Amino acid sequence: MTQREPNLKRGVWVMAVVVCAVVHAACCCNVTTAGEPHYYEPAEPGQPKLIECDVAVYGGTPAGVTAAIQAAREGKSAVLFSFNRHVGGMTSGGLTATDLGRKDSIGGIALEFYNRIGKARDYSPGEAETLYRKMLDEAGVKVLLGRALSSVVMQDQQLVSATMETGETVRAAVFVDSTYEGDLLAAANVSYHVGREPAATYDETLGGQWQTVSWKNVYQFCRLPLSPHVIADDPASGLLPEIAAETPGKPGEGDFKVQAYNFRLQLSRSADKVAFPKPRGYDVNRYALLARFLNFDDRIDWRLNYTTAPMTDGPVQMRQGDSNNAGSFSSDYVGGNYRWPDGTYQSGSISELPPPRRGLPVPLRDLYELRERIFQDHVNYQQGLMYFLANDPQVPEALRARVSAWGLDPHEFIETGFWPHQLYVREGRRMLSDYVVTQADCESRRVVDDSVGLASYPMDSHFCQRVVVEENGVQTVRNEGGFGHGFRKPYPVSYRSIVPKKNECENLLVPVCLSSSHVAFGSIRMEPVYMILGQSAGCAAAMAITEQKTVQDVDYAKLKVKLENDGQRLTWDDKSVRQPAKTLPGIVTDDTDAKTTGSWTSGTLSPVCGLAYLHDNNNGKGEKTAAFKIDVPKPGTYKVSLLYVASGNRSTKTPVIVSVGEDATEIIVDQREGTAVGSSLGNFRVNDSIMVTVSNRDTDGFVVVDGVQLLLQPRH
Repeated sequence: MTQREPNLKRGVWVMAVVVCAVVHAACCCNVTTAGEPHYYEPAEPGQPKLIECDVAVYGGTPAGVTAAIQAAREGKSAVLFSFNRHVGGMTSGGLTATDLGRKDSIGGIALEFYNRIGKARDYSPGEAETLYRKMLDEAGVKVLLGRALSSVVMQDQQLVSATMETGETVRAAVFVDSTYEGDLLAAANVSYHVGREPAATYDETLGGQWQTVSWKNVYQFCRLPLSPHVIADDPASGLLPEIAAETPGKPGEGDFKVQAYNFRLQLSRSADKVAFPKPRGYDVNRYALLARFLNFDDRIDWRLNYTTAPMTDGPVQMRQGDSNNAGSFSSDYVGGNYRWPDGTYQSGSISELPPPRRGLPVPLRDLYELRERIFQDHVNYQQGLMYFLANDPQVPEALRARVSAWGLDPHEFIETGFWPHQLYVREGRRMLSDYVVTQADCESRRVVDDSVGLASYPMDSHFCQRVVVEENGVQTVRNEGGFGHGFRKPYPVSYRSIVPKKNECENLLVPVCLSSSHVAFGSIRMEPVYMILGQSAGCAAAMAITEQKTVQDVDYAKLKVKLENDGQRLTWDDKSVRQPAKTLPGIVTDDTDAKTTGSWTSGTLSPVCGLAYLHDNNNGKGEKTAAFKIDVPKPGTYKVSLLYVASGNRSTKTPVIVSVGEDATEIIVDQREGTAVGSSLGNFRVNDSIMVTVSNRDTDGFVVVDGVQLLLQPRH
């Protein structure tokens, strides 16, 4: 191992940390100006004005858009109040590499949106917002932008009215809270949680801290003994910036931390790209840990993309369009968001879940101002990160050149300096209602009979803390809280999870901050699912008004019929959703016919055949196999191919055993390479049947299995 440390003296480091703290605190107090991204702009209160409608939707997220459209299509007057100047949330705010899960689980207005924009991934954020506005206009929805909730009036478990900072008061029969944070539900005194439940709360293997089911070694500074201290290996010198001083909890314990946020940048390599800006108050010492990592070991391969192979890292994702967090120290601002959901944060760990919270621990105006400071801190952090990687001499020259070849897309987010206007709030409050979606629902060990939509993305959480740990007797730094764990098929989300308890509020629906554990929310929190649940909420709202019932008493049987008639997909049936992706010649056996061991994950981005494929999620190495037993109609020599889509994150040494009779041959397949449909395993003489077994033993990336193809070869 070759280690290289910057030749810096102790006094310089200590002074750097002091300067870092001062500048960091100052930058958090910056006031945004026109042309810059912001979360909150205080509104000038106008004359009091009463707005009356059937359905009031608060929150311009994709769920808010579809809820308002559906209610209006049901003949109800609907008004959509958006906190900022935009509609579409993350869909128009930069997240266009859509987290689809199973594409065929998407129906209704969500599918209509993707069909009308012409693609499900990598569309323009600006075009997405334009389409949303067009669909809202077509439905007759009144849209009011820049409306921040000020107060509500409750009477006998009914949300009577909501007043905005602009002075407008909306009275409605039914309200929908479609915010990412759950501000309306909290103002209505509905129960909620923030943070991670202990694993024992819902008997979740992914629950709490230090779960061991997946992502054990992903983005962990390549498992190198990277010192967390200002002076390497000198605890007295203090911790480097961006490392928490808080002691982490024990495995399975919960806490009040939420997964990290970031901005989903739109990047470009075009000649007119916008160079990464240097933020006001730029402090290079915020990236001292990254500088140490970049110069710690010459063997590290910097991929500038997702990677899970040993001795590789991002440190960020650089691609045309939407670019996400992708590294141990990356665009996710770990630990910078704990107070965002409701303005409070309690340190420490918990072994038992406390009673749910109710109400507003911080007044809304104060909460908005706090979030604006947190928002600007995230802008400063991520702009500074990109500027550091593209310009700082501490970054290895070759990597610096690769990063600086990119810039911000000059055609997106023009009004906010080409920077996204929406912070990716991956998790805020989570309502506590009569039904809590948990890991058991995601894995179909528990299946509800009141579905209002399907979710199919793997259970996915970004890191919740960056802490000091001791490994092999050495203090080092590790990230904690990240996981990505899949399941075999889409699962239904219960109607009961999007309505509050009846004794708390009878005319409110919550399709975003729904009743879910932290673990299950990691699967549900995807923009297509928000659109799905938003449409179902809008339909239920209209039905409650028509039938003069509380939202809890809506006749689900009638709701189900209406949703299905409107194209929603409420149950999963492989045979009814779509035709296979491709028709291939020969004998083709899809992954659905494989006999598997271990926990494989279903993916749908680009299947070679069938509706999806399997991958090992790059974990549980040596525990997973997928075996195909294939009968042939007549004896002969067959070309045998393993079907998959090649990609840079795949394993270069996937072991495949081909068994014919008593003969077995092992072939090592590089799944980063291959034809459009996979790789040939060779020609084999088969009289009656053949067995092809794929394993993830000793592999160095994702193992992908889409099927096996047999082609009868001509006789010579």
